[in-house]
Amino acid sequence: MDASVAKAIRDHATRRLAIEGIEPEIDGGRFAAKTVVDTPFEILADVFSDGHEVIGAAVITRKAGEKDGHETRMHHVENDRWAATVRFHEIGAHTFTIVAWRDLFGTWRRDTAKKIAAAQAIDVEIEEAKVLLRKIRPRGDDALKLKELRRTVDESDEPGQILMSEETAALMKRIGPRANLTTHRALPVWVDRELAAFSAWYELFPRSLGPHGEHGTFDDVIDHLPYVRDLGFDVLYFPPIHPIGRTNRKGKNNSLTAEHGDVGSPYAIGSDEGGMFDVHPDLGTLEDFDRLVKAAADHGLEIALDIALNASPDHPWVKSHPHWFERRPDGTIKYAENPPKKYEDIVNFRYYMDDGKPNAEFWEMIRDLFLFWAERGVLCFRVDNPHTKPFPFWEWIIDEVRKEYPEAIFLSEAFTRPKVMKRLAKLGFNQSYSYFTWRNTKEELTEYLTELTTEECRHTMRPNFFVNTPDINPVFLQTSGRSGFRTRLVLASSLAGSFGVYSGYEFCESEPLPGREEYLHSEKYEIKDRDWDAEGNIKGDIALMNRIRKEETAMRHFTNLHFYPAHDDRVLFYGKMDDTSGSFVLFHVLLDPHHPAEFGFEVPLWHFGLPDNGAVEVQDLIHGNFFTWNGKDHTLYLDPHDRPYAIWKLIPQGGAQ
Repeated sequence: MDASVAKAIRDHATRRLAIEGIEPEIDGGRFAAKTVVDTPFEILADVFSDGHEVIGAAVITRKAGEKDGHETRMHHVENDRWAATVRFHEIGAHTFTIVAWRDLFGTWRRDTAKKIAAAQAIDVEIEEAKVLLRKIRPRGDDALKLKELRRTVDESDEPGQILMSEETAALMKRIGPRANLTTHRALPVWVDRELAAFSAWYELFPRSLGPHGEHGTFDDVIDHLPYVRDLGFDVLYFPPIHPIGRTNRKGKNNSLTAEHGDVGSPYAIGSDEGGMFDVHPDLGTLEDFDRLVKAAADHGLEIALDIALNASPDHPWVKSHPHWFERRPDGTIKYAENPPKKYEDIVNFRYYMDDGKPNAEFWEMIRDLFLFWAERGVLCFRVDNPHTKPFPFWEWIIDEVRKEYPEAIFLSEAFTRPKVMKRLAKLGFNQSYSYFTWRNTKEELTEYLTELTTEECRHTMRPNFFVNTPDINPVFLQTSGRSGFRTRLVLASSLAGSFGVYSGYEFCESEPLPGREEYLHSEKYEIKDRDWDAEGNIKGDIALMNRIRKEETAMRHFTNLHFYPAHDDRVLFYGKMDDTSGSFVLFHVLLDPHHPAEFGFEVPLWHFGLPDNGAVEVQDLIHGNFFTWNGKDHTLYLDPHDRPYAIWKLIPQGGAQ
């Protein structure tokens, strides 16, 4: 036989079993699925072969670069679908590999059991089993156990009973022969720390924390840390804190003409005082910033910085690296635009040169920018408009930063087309802004959350539900009053694993530019002087939601979300359950901010295996009292001017009542 033919036959013969339909397998393994350290990670696959033999399958997990792996046996679900749940114990890159085989001893045991049940002789089968046992070559304790098994079978008057015992089955499951062992290619998994999937962000402008409207400093932020901590947030996020350009500086309300004393937009980065590696001198020094990072950690907070790749025309790089900027045919520098919007105070960076090659020197500088701030203790980065920069750029940047700081968290601020947002998540962004801001009705919220929690994107895209941003003053908040702010807060903090609040939200700030989803007197262009104890605030709601999020294990997950029947289109009824801890939290949220609702709803007794007349003990997580829900059908009244939501913890009693 020709050698090439023989090799081709051997290669094909090694793939006797089919392993397909793997989940998660992102774009054929091009991208990594995401999980969290020490969190259950389910792997599914279709595994089958020709014939009727018993099949075995397993998942082998490895940390990237390591040879040894950990094997977890898969179990058959139905219709050749197999599943296994694994956990990864270290942050960073890992892989999983599915292997499958024809289980010779399992097949022997199944078929022999049928013959025993039919009272047929099994003398030949016993000899077959002995042959199988002689071919196995285990190591360690199992070698001794196999040797003892062989001896016992040879000496016993009832070898069939020994071979058919549960003890023998358990041993052979570990060491039995794996015929036609078939190995699927390794698939990548990225393992994050929990904060990447479960976090509460609070955004503020440090310059607005000065006394009596004066320019704030990092020391003023340090004084404000207890406020953020007491609201229950994990991450304190700043817009850019760098020197601000003076050329074409924007005035109040985005005016093209800045008046004397106007502070300008922090997104117009760079002046003769420095650029992205520097801090605005009115805020303090880098040493002051370092003290802030440490003080925040002492309060249980992490600092997040906005990495906005925007340069003012005054940025030092314009002179030192002129080839890093886009220019018009006449050689003049090109201002940033998002037609019809123009950003006269910002100029565009150049990511590729005219010959199509990457602007590698610039890429390296931005990599070093992330590393610079990471070295100062900043490991959370909100990235401004990443969808307007090349995909390969972000993939390389994130990979490079993770080599030194695998615990780094990248939040993608990309309000753009769905597939672009999902691609950025695949490239490595740990969290993503979302369309939640514009999903207001029961139908819209149910449809969108079902997509995010059940479709393939759930393996890569972790939405961070910001209720507002300095750029976005949603129409719903402009017209809903205090009750609407409470409603959107509860939705954001309970539906998603991560959510965010821009300061001023707790005071229901919503005055818009007429006809726009933007704030009048936007903080992007001026300093805000707030009364941090103003009447009518919803700080109590924020602290309540963050407390429930931290106390109830079910809230730490995202894809465990379920919607339940509430017989009013203005009421969203949903819950989250954690099977391991038994934590089960339900939410009723009134979406109408103006009118009360009395409605019927169905308690999901089926989650506990209870009939329609079963009972569950309930704790009201707002007031703390306990009572019992008897039966499936109940009625509730919600008044948006009193409290537009109810939160319940279910505790099953079991059985019918």
